[in-house]
Amino acid sequence: MDKDKEVKEKLIRQSTEEMAGFCKRKGFVFQNSEIYGSFAGFYDYGPLGVELNNNIKNSYWKTFVQERDDVVGIDGAILSHPMVWKASGHVDNFGDILVECKKCHARVRGDHLINEVLKIQADGLSKEEINKKIEENNIKCQTCEGELDKADTFNLMLSTSVGPVQDKSSISYLRPETAQLIFTNYKLIYDTGRVKLPFGIAQIGKAFRNEISPRNFLFRVREFEQAEIEFFIHPKKIDDCPYFEEIKEMEVNIHTSHSQKNNNQHKVYTFQRLYDEKIIKNRWHAYWLSQVYKWFLDLGINPNNIRLREHLSEELAHYSTACFDIEYKFPFGWQEIHGMADRGTFDLTRHEEFSKKDLKVFDEETKEKVLGHVIEPSQGIGRALLTFLYDAYTHEPENKERDWVVLKLHPKLAPNKVAVLPLMKKDGLFELAHKIHKDLQKEFVSFFDTSGAIGRRYARQDEIGTPYCVTIDYDSKEKHDVTIRDRDSTKQVRIKITHLKDTIRKLINQEVKFEELT
Repeated sequence: MDKDKEVKEKLIRQSTEEMAGFCKRKGFVFQNSEIYGSFAGFYDYGPLGVELNNNIKNSYWKTFVQERDDVVGIDGAILSHPMVWKASGHVDNFGDILVECKKCHARVRGDHLINEVLKIQADGLSKEEINKKIEENNIKCQTCEGELDKADTFNLMLSTSVGPVQDKSSISYLRPETAQLIFTNYKLIYDTGRVKLPFGIAQIGKAFRNEISPRNFLFRVREFEQAEIEFFIHPKKIDDCPYFEEIKEMEVNIHTSHSQKNNNQHKVYTFQRLYDEKIIKNRWHAYWLSQVYKWFLDLGINPNNIRLREHLSEELAHYSTACFDIEYKFPFGWQEIHGMADRGTFDLTRHEEFSKKDLKVFDEETKEKVLGHVIEPSQGIGRALLTFLYDAYTHEPENKERDWVVLKLHPKLAPNKVAVLPLMKKDGLFELAHKIHKDLQKEFVSFFDTSGAIGRRYARQDEIGTPYCVTIDYDSKEKHDVTIRDRDSTKQVRIKITHLKDTIRKLINQEVKFEELT
């Protein structure tokens, strides 16, 4: 391993370990089964982590389901009839290429190995192509420099047995994605949900993949949560998107297939240009990409750290005719945080074939029975959480007045919305502060802290992302007001206690800026 690469990998490890250590110390995320030496690829969310995770899911659900008239939700089972996964293609096609070292027996994904060593896009390469590149470039084990064995295919599904008898007929699978439950329930929802094309079905839930080499903290794990939407369109109307005019001038960073093949940097395009140049081939796909991209930006992600990436033809999944990732610039490189595929009618066609059931729906407008054409926004909740944490994590040790970590999470995502801090525990300040805290708790997640100097308490709340601190002092008793402090600017203003709840609500919902408070 050359010196530059060794230094870079050390910095990446340090950054990942720093984030994992921070999350453990502050109660966001713990390694599963740590007292037994941990269990690779599995994590538990602590008190702050579960609040942040729920806030991300709530924001996603409100934005893409509750605030829309054309998307409904379901909550499907984790286990399904095994034929679901045969029909979907997962039994035959859902695998990664495994490469094992003959010497130390370290196992890695072949495409990841090629990408890391040769710095080329390797998703979608066959095992024959990976073997060829390993041989041509004399690639060795990155752990011990040993010789690598021939690459082979490794199925990612985790199987289990259902019922009292364990044989071939009892085998089922922990779902590797939430999407298939949407497809199998599609006709039922159309018949009972008072929906019509175009419409979407959304689901948030657990999925499981037996990853070859879990890594980079929460980024690649074996148990995770997905938020997926299958948006069904009349197959003859995939360009009839009434919202395209609203988003056509929106600018995005995009790494096109052309720029990838020519080793160029990503560029800024409008969605109109992407559509005109046939990079995005239908308007509904463009529209949904814009909505998820905007969701990340609206929740505070730095625009310079996010981009679209067009999939190369050789890396497309078996069900997809076009796919784009939303990527974030992590310390370990640009990585996928969202995938959006044009699945066409692949899934519904396959389920018709295997189930022998008619899954076509009657479209009142065209008076014909059709299978819905699918655009699929697929979001990993854990990857979103990791993205928000990395983007919010701010540490300026050279700033002697504020040399601690400040987690600048969007107020809607912050685990605690407000902390209530009595200046002293005596003279009635504790009682007044506790009364204010209990009143705020009726609407917000509020934290009550009486321990330590007020500056230390501010710092503790900064580190866990609490956007607003409310301090109760002696003036509060006389004037019936409190000091409210803004996390990002550290500015403070006095607010009447009777106006406090309304002020915090408006700040969280961005109906008013902190500097506008008087």
